[in-house]
Amino acid sequence: MNRTAEWALRALSAVGLSAFLLCEQAHAFLEGFIDSQDHHLDISDWLIDRKGFLPVPIVITEPAVGYGGGVALMFVRNSLRDSGERARETGHMTPPDIFVLGGAATENGTKAAFAGGMVSFDEDRWRYRGGVGRADVNLSFYGIGGTGLGGGAHSLAYSLDGWMSSQQVLRRLGESDNWLGLRWIYLDLNSKLDLSQDPRSGLGPDQTTRRTSGLGLTLEHDTRDNIFTPSKGWTGALDATFYSPDLGSDTRFESYRGHVFAYWPITESLVLGGRLDGRAVSGRTPFYMLPFIDMRGIPAARYQDERTAVAETELRWNFTPRWAVVGFVGAGRAWGQNTSFSEAENVISRGAGFRYQIARRLGMWVGLDYAKGPEGGTWYIQVGNAWR
Repeated sequence: MNRTAEWALRALSAVGLSAFLLCEQAHAFLEGFIDSQDHHLDISDWLIDRKGFLPVPIVITEPAVGYGGGVALMFVRNSLRDSGERARETGHMTPPDIFVLGGAATENGTKAAFAGGMVSFDEDRWRYRGGVGRADVNLSFYGIGGTGLGGGAHSLAYSLDGWMSSQQVLRRLGESDNWLGLRWIYLDLNSKLDLSQDPRSGLGPDQTTRRTSGLGLTLEHDTRDNIFTPSKGWTGALDATFYSPDLGSDTRFESYRGHVFAYWPITESLVLGGRLDGRAVSGRTPFYMLPFIDMRGIPAARYQDERTAVAETELRWNFTPRWAVVGFVGAGRAWGQNTSFSEAENVISRGAGFRYQIARRLGMWVGLDYAKGPEGGTWYIQVGNAWR
């Protein structure tokens, strides 16, 4: 055998050995995502033991901005296993400390970059949640009430370009599941909305203001059996935020929100969920901070006014331990500036979807929903519960 042939055989052997080792490593890696009980795809062990950096893909299906995506780099300081051990000491389930940095963009030119985190300390008596971001968001304004400028479907395109910050500290009340929080929200946004295009917008000049800064209080309660996909218990909050020139805001106004998400196990495989969500503002509120009807099937910021209310219900049938189907229906109203609650029209959305239990030990389900509202239907990718 000549030297060239010998070298070729050695090279082929090396390639074959490398391929074999890679296949073995890939097989061992994939085995870590198979549940030992039912041999289905499952990421429980990986999530529970995971620390360090974790890349998370972002998929956007919001009809108000179009399809898009991005990536977030998430740093988990202590694993869920560590959090579980800490929960046995404190008697409360403490979420892991998480920090995130990421960015995303959509097909209509919307783009954003953000950084933030959530931290628990002093044996979970205190929690911090906060983040800061830079965004250029392209949306449409359909007038107060969302009925369309001039009574039709006409709208004005606008963009919000600038910085946003939300900082919140929460304190547990005794040994209960109740939390009292203090929040600071700051927005410095250039709102590019040309009111001269249509004087029927109903907006005053100070409602296109640039800078808003407000302090707020929140009271929260949470007895859900699972923070990802609950099957029983409820969570709710009352929020009030006050914006003032004394805090650096260009205008003075207040915003309020009250919401409850509740879950009832009808049978072992049927779970009924209910949502009530009300929002309100008073004062000279910038148009982009007016409450809007927030439901699957309704484009974000489509129906805006000084008051909004949403009622929604969802039924989940776990027809196997791994697979489930959901059906949901909801209705919302926006009223306040030009119409009363009784005069406002119902905006109805309905839809269905499926779920797969991707992390059995954590009770986390993921899936896809199709929701249809007055403007048509769209798809939503869901990780955990759809209500926020």
